[in-house]
Amino acid sequence: MSEIGARLERLPYSRAHRRLLLMGGLGYTFDAMDQAIMAFVLPVASVLWSLNSVQTGVLGSATYIGYFFGALSAGILGDLVGRKSVMMWALAIYSIATIASAFSHAWPVFFSCRVIAGYGAGAESVIVAPFLSEFVASRYRGSFTGALAGFFSFGFVGAALFGNFLIPSSPDAWRVAVFLTATPIVMLLWWRRALPESPRWLESRGRHAEADAIVTRLEQTIEREEGITLLPPAASVPTPPTIGGGFFGNLAALWSKPLRRMTLMSWLAWFSLTSCYYAFFTWIPSLLVKSGLTITRSFGYSLLIYLAQIPGYYSAAFLVERVGRKFTIVTYLTLGGCSALGLANAHDDLAITLAGFCLSFFMNGTYAGLYAYTPELFPTEVRATGCGTASAVGRIGAIISPIVVGYVFPIAGFVGVFGITTAVLLLGAISVLILGIPTKGRSLEAITAEELGSSEPASAVTPPDTRHARNSR
Repeated sequence: MSEIGARLERLPYSRAHRRLLLMGGLGYTFDAMDQAIMAFVLPVASVLWSLNSVQTGVLGSATYIGYFFGALSAGILGDLVGRKSVMMWALAIYSIATIASAFSHAWPVFFSCRVIAGYGAGAESVIVAPFLSEFVASRYRGSFTGALAGFFSFGFVGAALFGNFLIPSSPDAWRVAVFLTATPIVMLLWWRRALPESPRWLESRGRHAEADAIVTRLEQTIEREEGITLLPPAASVPTPPTIGGGFFGNLAALWSKPLRRMTLMSWLAWFSLTSCYYAFFTWIPSLLVKSGLTITRSFGYSLLIYLAQIPGYYSAAFLVERVGRKFTIVTYLTLGGCSALGLANAHDDLAITLAGFCLSFFMNGTYAGLYAYTPELFPTEVRATGCGTASAVGRIGAIISPIVVGYVFPIAGFVGVFGITTAVLLLGAISVLILGIPTKGRSLEAITAEELGSSEPASAVTPPDTRHARNSR
């Protein structure tokens, strides 16, 4: 383990970490709100600008198009120029474009603004988890990152409240709702002052003095705020060999022999989950209405589905540190598939509501597991690139899956739609089960050392009696 890694590994979970959780979590909240609010804006925009179904569909895809390119580029740039700068620029791009979209008076302008806003949201979303997870000791890392992803759920609930109470209040209220989703631009002032660069990334770039200064400040803050004296770190061991280098070098490194297994698994898992998630939640209301069931058009049903995300995310965040990432992801993916089959066979309001709640619970819980697991699979030098490409592949699924459902349903009906999507979910579960590696309770450096084939002594994993701080009162 590197010296920086050894020092971070023995830090207790503290108020300093909770501040990082809040800073990243608020970013996720507004990212989710920005995505979800479009479901409520599109009906108004289509009437306002007299859009046909094709134009409305194109407008609805704008955010996801931008999200794909944002996730891909931010991952690569996060490894080359730093996590903090990418995260701040992404938030600025997202907020400015969202404000511009609120004042758009033609749908092509609104579409362009939404693509740019989606770019910023995708860039920020993909960099937060690998960035902030690098500050947290292995024994807390999974729960921390899962809880971080859980902030998405608050954004979806907020969008549902805006969509049902604010937007219908006046013809131009949709502009106010969109504008409100851009308010996190004020967080830039906070982030610029309070958010440090990742010391692990700095160390990987040879900027040892800067990394040391950041960890020293973090140690001093924890000792002062928690009233403790930190024990000396475990003896450091040689840092694992570096990998990648440069734009194309980092992309190539993902498919090098040591990492190709992790890259394949993460791409399959993200594609499986994201494609099915958007297939289900884009089409379920319409498909059920075609069958004569209208409850999914109600505000109560929509709000319940969004509320199910909260226990889904946080139950998975709890379990990843108790039973492991692989088990949690595979279990939630499988139960999500079972919930989808249950929804396909539901024939009354109660059954639909229960199945829809379970589907939202387990699929969003899987996201918490993947957000915790994916950053752990890649070395520091290509961690953001690995996360960004996996998320981008998932967004390809989000773009094409609703189209596939539109073609399959007239031919194969409910059975065909839910059969295909459930099979895709099970493919994702099998890929994690077979290709995944255990990461629970292991330092990022220890995981990397094993992947790259270098040996790491037992001292790389801090023993329990030296990981905790000692109370000095």
